Amino acid sequence: MSELFIINISIAILFLPLLGFAVVILFGKRFPKLYLFEVGIITINLLLSIYVMVVKFSSYINDALVYGFTWIDFGNVPLLGPLNIELGVKIDNVTVIMFFVVNLISMLVHVFSLEYMRGDKRFNRYFAYLGIFTFSMLGIVISHNLLMIYIFWELVGLSSYLLIGFWYEKKSASDAGKKAFIVNRIGDIGFFLGILILFTSYHTLTLDSIFAQIAAGNLPFDSAAWLTATGILIFLGAVGKSAQFPLHVWLPDAMEGPTPVSALIHAATMVAAGVYLVSRIFVMLTADAMLVIAVVGAFTSFMAATIALTQNDIKKVLAYSTVSQLGYMVMSLGVGAYAFALFHLVTHAFFKACLFLGSGSVIHAMHHEQDMRQMGGLRKKMPITYAAFLISTLAISGVPLTSGFLSKDGILAGSLAFGSLTGHWLIPILGFVVALMTAFYMFRLVIMTFHGEPKNQHKFDHAHESPFVMAMPLVILSVLSIFIWYTPLPHSPDAGWFLSSWVKTPHTVVPAELSYDFMISETPVVEDQYSEHAVVHSEKYTEAMHHAHYPAMFLSVFLGGLGILLAFTMYQWKKIDPDKLSNKLSWLYKFSLNKWYLDELYDATFVNPTIYLSKALAWFDNTIVDGIVNGAATVTKFFSAISGWFDTYIVDGFVNATAFFSGFVGIAFRKLQTGKVQTYIVLVVFSVLALIFIISPF
Repeated sequence: MSELFIINISIAILFLPLLGFAVVILFGKRFPKLYLFEVGIITINLLLSIYVMVVKFSSYINDALVYGFTWIDFGNVPLLGPLNIELGVKIDNVTVIMFFVVNLISMLVHVFSLEYMRGDKRFNRYFAYLGIFTFSMLGIVISHNLLMIYIFWELVGLSSYLLIGFWYEKKSASDAGKKAFIVNRIGDIGFFLGILILFTSYHTLTLDSIFAQIAAGNLPFDSAAWLTATGILIFLGAVGKSAQFPLHVWLPDAMEGPTPVSALIHAATMVAAGVYLVSRIFVMLTADAMLVIAVVGAFTSFMAATIALTQNDIKKVLAYSTVSQLGYMVMSLGVGAYAFALFHLVTHAFFKACLFLGSGSVIHAMHHEQDMRQMGGLRKKMPITYAAFLISTLAISGVPLTSGFLSKDGILAGSLAFGSLTGHWLIPILGFVVALMTAFYMFRLVIMTFHGEPKNQHKFDHAHESPFVMAMPLVILSVLSIFIWYTPLPHSPDAGWFLSSWVKTPHTVVPAELSYDFMISETPVVEDQYSEHAVVHSEKYTEAMHHAHYPAMFLSVFLGGLGILLAFTMYQWKKIDPDKLSNKLSWLYKFSLNKWYLDELYDATFVNPTIYLSKALAWFDNTIVDGIVNGAATVTKFFSAISGWFDTYIVDGFVNATAFFSGFVGIAFRKLQTGKVQTYIVLVVFSVLALIFIISPF
């Protein structure tokens, strides 16, 4: 199979969802069942992505397939030199894995939505929006340069705005869409500034070309600080998209969108874009930039987990769980555990999509009830949903024999190795504390929703298992949350096939003095495409990871089991009364329940001052600026009135008086104009006699 053929198939995978969007959005009103075209397109896309992945791993597993072309050639620009912009695609192992993940989640969401969204008055438009969202995400995945990534990055922001605010008749939904759009733009400003720094320094936006120049020692503005700043600025884009502190506040509000949208946005696609971006620029991150990324990820993970402990809305718990798990992935990249970050991205995509779709199944059965305090006992009515939900909960809790156990174990081992080599022990400590809290709040959700007695008997009586098109995606995703798909050995320290064969940590291009010493190999790596001396995992880091593996595994399993035990003790066996405990720790409970008061803080420090400033500027515009304009208009109107009066009564009066006098004279003399010759002769004789009399001396 030729490389060009695989590249062409990959480009087709990119554009097919765009075709589905165009057809459905243009002709959806005329053909009510045209949404099936979009579902068919995504299904074909999934099959093609599986084909590309199989061919890539069987024939080109160690090769990256790249195709690019010059889009704009500016020639030799004064002061800058040769300048051109390239567009192109890069298909490596990470690309084909993301192709499969994005298309699979998208296809299952499409199928699930067939029943969940049935009867919606904008049914076709909803599927069209899913298509443009999938196209945008695939564009980020396949791009080989920062310009294309940024274009598709903004398209993801637009399409997520359309989906989150899909039910725009609800003020909360429209506000959530605007909040997501605006907050993401804040991070995107940093991303854009980072792109400008790189373009100014290297006159190209192609990632491989940039990395090659950095490896050759050409730093932005010949400064190590600028290289660090560039990495952090680009990471700001990921802070927005992947909902990291302090730009995480949009994601929980995004729950106002349809539940299948939550599964699509918060599982494998939009929120994963930030993690994917950091993985693409990983080789150019300095030690300082990596430490910033690790700290942001660890703190985000901890903060979101503490908030999820007390939430009562089933989708809000899952939303903050997503923020926390994304923090895990970002932390993993920051501590150098590159492959495990991507591994967790994949495993999280499946079990979190299952959890969101499972919550949608519950909400559908409970007639759109989302408060867990109104649920209970649903495992009797919804056995398939319960089984799928339980498997996914075990996976996110890091229980052995699940996919989450493999990926979380690697992340925690990487954080332990990082702590032992750098002395930054707070990062792994936060990681293990989050493991305990994750197991607790997820089993709190399961017990409150599915176990015990029903809290709302009326809604419970009408609850039922979801139909096949809603249950089938849950079964598929829960099965993909079992360890066997990723490694034949559940205790493997390198996660078997996934890490050793599919995803390898790329070589760093950062000068040795700017990187952690454990990230530079003591043995030159001749086959490196950028440098003969740089490889990200040295023997020192590999050895530290090996020593940290079993302690991390045992400690994470112990803490996860402790969290599960605590959840059962409080909510299943009632040995500890949650209400009494929350009353004793009321300030902590309220602090968590109110999401650390961050929304209130942002309202007080940014939103309200902005509103007040807008009102002040509006007053200034209406009163001062418009006052001056209106005052000038009033003065002009006054002088115009005077000028009009003068023109009417003086100028026109003089003219009219002249005309009147002429008319009067004409009327007077008209009597003399009789037309009789005799009269004219008499008047002439009379006139002559009068003249003689006047001039006579007598």
